[in-house]
Amino acid sequence: MRNKSFLLLIIALFISEYSSAQQDPEFTQFMDNKMYYNPAYAGVEGLTRLSLLIRSKWTGYTGTFDAGGAPTTQVLTMSAPIYKLNSGFGAYIINDNLGGLNNLALQGSYAYHVAVKDAKLSFGINAGFYSQSIDFDRYRPNDGGDPLILEGKQTQYRPDMGAGVFYQAKKLYGSISVSHLLNPSFNFGSDQLRNSLEPTLYIMGGYHYDITYNLELTPSLLVQSDFNKYLINLGAIIKYNDKFWGGITYKYLESAAFIVGMNLLKSNALQIGYGFDYIVHDQQAKQATSNEIRLSYALPINPFGSRKIVRTPRFRK
Repeated sequence: MRNKSFLLLIIALFISEYSSAQQDPEFTQFMDNKMYYNPAYAGVEGLTRLSLLIRSKWTGYTGTFDAGGAPTTQVLTMSAPIYKLNSGFGAYIINDNLGGLNNLALQGSYAYHVAVKDAKLSFGINAGFYSQSIDFDRYRPNDGGDPLILEGKQTQYRPDMGAGVFYQAKKLYGSISVSHLLNPSFNFGSDQLRNSLEPTLYIMGGYHYDITYNLELTPSLLVQSDFNKYLINLGAIIKYNDKFWGGITYKYLESAAFIVGMNLLKSNALQIGYGFDYIVHDQQAKQATSNEIRLSYALPINPFGSRKIVRTPRFRK
């Protein structure tokens, strides 16, 4: 029982990143990562975009022995319109590493767009797989011999899906989605190691306010909940001349962050963003800072239709 309790405790520590409405990775630049949060965003921009976001959480954190290290996350998203079907296609792949525990997900999305006066209402669904891997060799039990203490790397794959609705107007956007509708569960051969991904609700919104001709303020909100607990993110970004931006975000009872970025190349096709987090609550068990880099590129030609792209700054986030 002593060995069993120790193993369960270690697994729980690494899975704890996914508890308290945070079972999925968090991002400081959530307002620029809509494709990850909501499948209904696929094709809403009206152009084909590829985005890569790399996050290092609690930078510099090291475990007491070789079983962990700072969490790291990489997510690659793609979104493209399908004009002839009034719809869009999207996809993302995410790799989330927490020491001996690694999560990998691949999702494809389809969204149908409906014109509502001067706005766009989109309904989307995604489907794919979610996998969890545990490298048991990276854990150090007090004693050996317990059947629950496995050897080597164990991996399980489960189907997963989500759905959402996205509303995009000239100055306002709103989003609501639910992930993990199939409630995938991983047990690695033992019910005592069972870990389930609960359905998670995401509510996001923002408003574009023109301060001057060249200066725009966009406050934004992200609320996520596992229908038990919730997490609130608030942000405010100021953009100058549709080229440079900067702002702050606050994660309720956890951290504050600042964001900077710029658009490059013709028609602002390339976006570069950087986020820096500082833990303001409960620093004892964490390193105080996190870093996040985002690269995004809009393709000049749309592979799913021939309609001419009319680039609108409002839709370029």
